[in-house]
Amino acid sequence: QVQLVESGGGLVQAGGSLRLSCAASGRDRSNNSMGWYRQAPGKQRELVAFITRGGATNYRDSVKDRFTISRDNAKNTVYLQMNSLKPEDTAVYYCNLFPSTRTWGQGTQVTVSS
Repeated sequence: QVQLVESGGGLVQAGGSLRLSCAASGRDRSNNSMGWYRQAPGKQRELVAFITRGGATNYRDSVKDRFTISRDNAKNTVYLQMNSLKPEDTAVYYCNLFPSTRTWGQGTQVTVSS
């Protein structure tokens, strides 16, 4: 069974940056598209960005030009570089396959203060 471990979250002021990492153990995921998702308090989980096995990327409109998703297949790791953070980016961030499966990690909390 694949285990997904997210890290890199924290508390940052608006305008700051964070880099999230997602390490996948178990099966090699280099042939899968991977996504970053987030869930804010009281809201449904939403897709933030995904990256295909070939490296093509796609972002939700609200994070375009601020967030960058990347992957290191040799390390079975996916990253999310988040710049110019806004308070509305505050959420628990998760990684998963894209489309997502029912296997979720514990997520990593990102809190952006105004």
